[in-house]
Amino acid sequence: MSEILYVKAMESGERIDALLARYIEPLTRSQAQRLIERGAVTLGGEPVRKNRRSAAGEIYRVELPEPAEIPLTAQDIPLDVVYEDADVIVVNKPRGMVVHPAPGHPDGTLVNALIFHCGESLSGIGGERRPGIVHRIDKDTSGLIISAKNDFAHLALSAQLADHSLARVYECVVRGRMREDAGTVDAPVARHPADRKRMAVVPGGRRAVTHWEVLARYNGWTHLRCRLETGRTHQIRVHMAHIGHPLLGDGVYGRSPEKGLAGQCLHARELEFVHPRSGEPVRLVTELPEYFRDVLARLGPEE
Repeated sequence: MSEILYVKAMESGERIDALLARYIEPLTRSQAQRLIERGAVTLGGEPVRKNRRSAAGEIYRVELPEPAEIPLTAQDIPLDVVYEDADVIVVNKPRGMVVHPAPGHPDGTLVNALIFHCGESLSGIGGERRPGIVHRIDKDTSGLIISAKNDFAHLALSAQLADHSLARVYECVVRGRMREDAGTVDAPVARHPADRKRMAVVPGGRRAVTHWEVLARYNGWTHLRCRLETGRTHQIRVHMAHIGHPLLGDGVYGRSPEKGLAGQCLHARELEFVHPRSGEPVRLVTELPEYFRDVLARLGPEE
């Protein structure tokens, strides 16, 4: 697996190991240095030294080792199943649960629980580590997530995700008192240019659109409903921070902890899709989880 690094004018003179660590996720600087020492980083086909200073316009090729396979095991983890049939399963994911195994989270994930619950009846389109997974939500985001039990359903649901007919509605609490009752954030999202672990509003990024409306106002906080027109990584979190109203508890794009909550106050409350086999519309709505209700109670009376 290889990556290409293009050096911009503003990056000229920086050490190549530092650039690699900044732009290639999830490399650390020491890992980048080891790759350089092994001859895995080349310029014009020739290996480079780890103390090399970059120059504008240079193009580096980086040969990355294949990630170690994480064996998937079935784990008897309780699931809050909201809807299930022979084609799809919709789960109300608790905050704190990771969706699929990854470095640092080899098990205890939604995928491990789904394998136990569904047996071998999960779509293989998501790959070995993500069987059945059609879309994802963050570890500290709670709420509805849909998975496919076969490839037919997975392809149909992925098409709905691509054409925005698979509707996802979230509720969140943001910092500050929103003046307008509703609005839209239409701002492109991509990897942060200086921090590859974060997303940001970046010119030339992928189009991202979030429609929001006020549900309640509190002293210094606003309870919102957000409907995704697109589904970029961290989209609601990035968009709300971009307009000056980061999510309560979001330590990446705002402040944490707040109101006793470490992790964003964000819940995927509604999900609507066309059933891949019957063609009938399916609309699912969950109650707000206990942590979310506790936050609202601590915010005080509505204004």
